[in-house]
Parts: sequence; C-alpha cells; structure tokens
Amino acid sequence: MAFSITHQIGALAGKPISATEPSTASGESTANVSASKVWKTPTTGLTCKIQKSEAKDGMLTPPMSPCRSPILGAARPDLSVACQAFATDVDAPVLEHEERGAQVKGNGVPVFVMMPLDSVTMNHTVNRKKAMNASLQALKSAGVEGIMMDVWWGLVERDAPGAYNWGGYAELLEMAKKHGLKVQAVMSFHQCGGNVGDSCTIPLPNWVVEEVNNDQELAYTDQWGKRNYEYISLGTDTLPVLKGRTPVQCYADFMRAFRDNFKHLLGDTIVEIQVGMGPAGELRYPSYPEGDGRWSFPGIGAFQCFDKYMLSSLKAYCESEGKPEWGSTGPTDAGHYNNWPEDTQFFKKEGGGWNSTYGEFFLGWYSQMLIDHGERILASAKSIYENEGVKISVKVAGIHWHYGTRSHAPELTAGYYNTRFHDGYLPIAQMLARHGAIFNFTCIEMHDHEQPQDAQCSPEMLVRQVALATMKAGVPLAGENALPRFDDYAHEQILQASALNIEGNTEGKQMCAFTYLRMNPQLFQGDNWRRFVSFVKKMKEGKNTQKCREQVEREAEHFVHVTTPLVQEAAHALMH
Repeated sequence: MAFSITHQIGALAGKPISATEPSTASGESTANVSASKVWKTPTTGLTCKIQKSEAKDGMLTPPMSPCRSPILGAARPDLSVACQAFATDVDAPVLEHEERGAQVKGNGVPVFVMMPLDSVTMNHTVNRKKAMNASLQALKSAGVEGIMMDVWWGLVERDAPGAYNWGGYAELLEMAKKHGLKVQAVMSFHQCGGNVGDSCTIPLPNWVVEEVNNDQELAYTDQWGKRNYEYISLGTDTLPVLKGRTPVQCYADFMRAFRDNFKHLLGDTIVEIQVGMGPAGELRYPSYPEGDGRWSFPGIGAFQCFDKYMLSSLKAYCESEGKPEWGSTGPTDAGHYNNWPEDTQFFKKEGGGWNSTYGEFFLGWYSQMLIDHGERILASAKSIYENEGVKISVKVAGIHWHYGTRSHAPELTAGYYNTRFHDGYLPIAQMLARHGAIFNFTCIEMHDHEQPQDAQCSPEMLVRQVALATMKAGVPLAGENALPRFDDYAHEQILQASALNIEGNTEGKQMCAFTYLRMNPQLFQGDNWRRFVSFVKKMKEGKNTQKCREQVEREAEHFVHVTTPLVQEAAHALMH
C-alpha cells in the first residue's frame, strides 16, 4: 500500500518524536497554490458542560510515528475470539443476533475495513474460514459499513488465459452478504509481495510470468537495466504481448468475468470496484521498490521508463514534437534510488534539470503516459460496470517524503508531475472525473511532525493539496490509512481530514468513504477495539452532527458492550 513506511523503524530508531508542531521548512513552497491558506480550521464541535480529559483510562495517547505501534494491552476475553481465530481454524458459531442500531446510517463517512491479503488461499478456499466468520460478525456489530477485499488476478486466472476460478471469493462474498456488509472489490492486477505490509506472496498468473520470462522487456526497467516484475509495463498497454491479448484487454476480460459471475451481488453487496493500475494496486510507476533492497525510505526512487516499449514511446513522442535528440533515453542524472534531491543534478533546488525545458518536456510525457494508462483501463471498467449499481475507484499513492522541496523528486519518479510550480494531482482528478470515478488517497492518518523532518515530509499538506484538486475537478474523495494505526491520535487525524474543511467546500462535502487498514489480530485486542468502535461511530456521525462529543462516545461505548456477548459466544466455541 502507500506510505509512510514500516522500514522507518530503522530510520527513526532511537530518535525521539517531538510532540510540538514543527517549524515551517525554510520558506519552501510545496505547491503552486498554498494549501495551508485554504485549509480551514474546523469549528469547535458541540460539547457538554462537563468536559472529559483527553486522557483515557488515566493514560495519555502521545504522538506516535506510524511505524511504531502503541503498547498493546492484553486482549480482553470478550474480544478475544477474532484475535484468537486468526491463529486457529477451530469452528466458530454462526450467531443470529445483530445490533440493529449499528445498521442505522449516519450523515458522516462510512467506514470499510480491509481484509487480510491472503483471505483466499492458493487452493481457492476462504483462509481461516471460522476466524473470518467471527471477525465479520464483530465488524458488523461495531457499525462498520463493509469490507474491502483484493481479488487477485494471479489467483483467479492463474493457470490459463480466460480460465477463471472464483473459488473462495464466491464464499467470502456470500459471508459478507450474510452479515449485511457491503464490499469494495479490488481488481488486483499486480503481484502481492515486495511492498510495505505485504504478508504473503501471490505472483502474476503463470502464463503471464511465462511471457515475461520470454520477453524481459515486458517488465518496468530502470536506467541500470534492473527489472521490476510487480506489474506489466504500461508501455505494452496496447500491444498483444500476453498470449495474443493486450494487457488492457486482459484486465477488461477479467473485470467482465467478475461482473458476469457476481452479477447477482452487484449494487447490493458489491458496491464498489477499485481498479488496480500499478504496483500495490496504485496508479503509479514502481519507482520505490522495497522488496529487493533497491530502495529504502526516504529515498527519491528512480524513473521506470527504460524498457524497450517505454523508450519506443518516448522516441516517437519526441520525434512528433520536433525534439528527436531527446528520444533516446530518459534522464541519467537523476541519482540513485536512495539519493536525496540535492544529491542529484536533475532534482536539485537551484538549476536542477526538473525545471529546465528538457525536464518539463520529459516529465510531461512520463506523467501523461501514466494518465493515459489510467484512462484506457477506466474506459473499459466504465463500459463493463455501467448501470450495474457500483462505483468505480482508483487508488493514488501518498508520497509525502521530500514534499517540502521544490522538485518533489519521489513524486516525479512515481509519475506524479507535482512540483513547486506544477500541480500533479489535478490532471489525475480530471481524468477520473471524465469517467465518474472516485479518487482514493492514502496517508490520511499521518501528522507531519511524526515523520523525519530532515526529509521534509508533509503528509498533511499533501492530503490538503489532493483535497483541493478533487474539489476543483468535482471528484469524490475517499481515504485510507497507509499503515496500521490503533491509537486515538491517528483516529482524530482521520476524522479531521475526512471532514474536508477547505475553502470552497460550500456544500459541506465530506469524504465519500474511508477504508481502514487492516483487519488483523491486533484490531480485536481490548483497548484497540474500544478505540476503533468509537472511531467508527464518530465517522458515521459526521461533522454536521448535533450530538456533543461525549454523547457520541457514550453511544460508542454501548456498541463495545453490544459486541461482548457475540465475541464471548465465539470465544467459548473456540475453547471447546
């Protein structure tokens, strides 16, 4: 998924995190419009006369780096079922009762929960089925709107082109329907394994891997000839390189097969199709590959345009624009994966190539290739799912490191032409608007001061810029947290960001949805579960609620208690 990143543990080890707000970084502007000037301070919510302290249970929740988990309390017996079930396959009961109040929709932001990456096994069955059943019941009772699940190309169409095996997914979708949970289905056309948070390995389909082995140029390639096999190079989008089909045709056929097989669930249980468009399912180039050790946070990454298909496209473009001398290669002075902007000729602040005539020409082509890639796949998705009652969404990565520099180097190598002088997110939002798609963005939970300030990280400013772009383009904005967080501090940040308190938001719009990463044993531990249920309740109430914060918290505590008999029954079944 997108970032700040788990391997920051090493980068930040032993480095205290300031609880104060960081000073402004050396006067550097981070966008062509200063987002901070139009990001409104939320109005103070209604409060009761007796104010509760921010401390809960006598313990303050300090600011915390997203790479560091809060100290976890022991799992309470009443919530241990789902936690234990992840490590066992003992039968859990099917409980009939549901908390009816949890089904009432609020006026706020619905919360979905991301399922484990390996929810469906390589043998096409639901992984830890009884644990999954118990967990889905707990989520529903907490007031969660639904779940997000990856539908892996490498599982479903693994053995032969056009041979789709939906085993496991059919059962999982029926489980969600039984529990009254909506589903965001992700068409995952990338491999699992090699990205932050990847807990399993699911390669691309066998026949795709075979084609890549026969023609290594199908893989994204950097200037040193190093390949990346997470996702087929977009330079081949319109070429019949996969057993006679183009990659875009393969993606369209897969989405069409999913529609036909689960048509009876579309619009009712399945409410959203998120279309994967690159590594980690995000619309970007694999410019910061962590899995093979090439890159570590907060390196600037590297351009991925050196396979023969991308270079052929660049050559043709340069010739058509009267610049044939620029068509033989991409930038070769942009440093290495783990350099910082000022280490390189291309990205340095003063006189850097990024701000030259050549730099603007290349970056325009590189970013437009990515947008065209999204356009092709979205055009197919829209035609396939039109009138099926589902929304279509696309995920964009939250690349917040070096955001405070002029060049925004990590964003540029990923394909987002975002610099001090150029807005890279508005063109993406406008492309999504043409197809009625949702702009899904990550790193919503992060605070600037949690990140290493020497790398000029600014997730908050980045989120604000993206919010502005979606408002201007008229595109719904949805959010995700980049890393697992269970603390109130992160939850409050999500609440603030999802409210979209920005100038020009005269209609009081909020994010259309938020997807919480991820369902795992830690989520069901006592204090984490209590905080999560409270968070879900506050999100559903929304920013325009007439209830005071204390009332919302009391109601949330009620939902925590409601789950007690449910999980106790399941825990009893697990122990016998």
